[in-house]
Amino acid sequence: MGYNPSYRLHQGMQQIGMTSNMLVQNKSSCDNSVIGPKFNFWNKLSGVRYLADRFPLQMYRGFQNTPWSPQWLPNNIHKKIDQIDPDIVHLHWICGGFVPIRQVAKIKQPIVWTLHDMWAFTGGCHYNDTCDKYKQECGGCPQLGSNSENDLSNWVWKRKKKYWDDLDFTVVTPSNWLAECARSSSLFDDKRIEVIPNGLDLQKYKPVDKEEARKALNLPQDKNLILFGAMNSTKDKRKGFQYLKSAINMLSEDLEFEAIVFGNSDSDDQLDIPVNYLGRIPDNMLTSVYSAADMFVALSLQDNLPNTVMEALACGTPSVAFDIGGMSDMIVHKENGYLAKPFDTEDLAKGIEWVVESDQRKKSLSENARKHVEGNYELKNIAQRYGELYSIIHS
Repeated sequence: MGYNPSYRLHQGMQQIGMTSNMLVQNKSSCDNSVIGPKFNFWNKLSGVRYLADRFPLQMYRGFQNTPWSPQWLPNNIHKKIDQIDPDIVHLHWICGGFVPIRQVAKIKQPIVWTLHDMWAFTGGCHYNDTCDKYKQECGGCPQLGSNSENDLSNWVWKRKKKYWDDLDFTVVTPSNWLAECARSSSLFDDKRIEVIPNGLDLQKYKPVDKEEARKALNLPQDKNLILFGAMNSTKDKRKGFQYLKSAINMLSEDLEFEAIVFGNSDSDDQLDIPVNYLGRIPDNMLTSVYSAADMFVALSLQDNLPNTVMEALACGTPSVAFDIGGMSDMIVHKENGYLAKPFDTEDLAKGIEWVVESDQRKKSLSENARKHVEGNYELKNIAQRYGELYSIIHS
């Protein structure tokens, strides 16, 4: 769903005149500043590395099939970094068998590490759910279905402790919530932690005329449209589609709601209102999808600073979400959206109705949504903040 935050930042660096190269495990663009495997065979091998890295998870019959990365598979990524010879190495999401735990400690250059989930300071999970063992020492991992304190999560945690404890690097988190999680962890409690949000190209993500957007997407002009979407939106339980179903049961029929869902083309959980399933959306259609809706609903159980919320706000579409994770960094309650009490579907339904009850309110929320993104997430400004951080670290 759009470019990932690390590639957006890479583009932002180039826009402000900084030389930036991006080393990736699987290259899919024609951008010469993005460095990936030279031959298609090695590109395809990245999928094999991902599966091989996850092989130890097969030992756990109770594994919940959640995002979980051992990052044990060896490689010589540090030698490729030395060949590029950068002044600073900026790590982003390094899992999928890309950068092993041990190899991080072999990087000679100063490191800035932007976290996009919790993996860097846990025993392997990307989001902890309700487990707080990362604050002490992982083991007996509930996501593995393990009762042993000497399980895979403990082994991964100890490897991170061994190789990273004396490593001097700067941690950046896009949300205040993730920063607090990192500070409370046993692995990163003594690291320098800065909060710099993800950036967005506001020339690309901007409001489109609502009537024209609905016409282009064959959506009704006379309904209140609720937009819900993410990667694997209706199948991934962490995305909270089940809460949308419950909230919709409480909505007033007089307000005539319909739903738009992207990221999946169907769902086993049927909603009690008409649903327009759009499947995977091409990048060039995203602004029309956001602009067609009266609101974007984000219902993640845990989330850092989701791109979808920022993109929706940039298109002038207010957002309704549970007040969890980084949602409150982007959504100002009753100014550019509505923050419902966590997992309270009655309050969620109230927020959905509140957004559309007044035409004047919808207009004000839409204007505030765009202004908030312009003031806080413009890509060049975010790139400049990173540039200032690099200067401090490199001096």
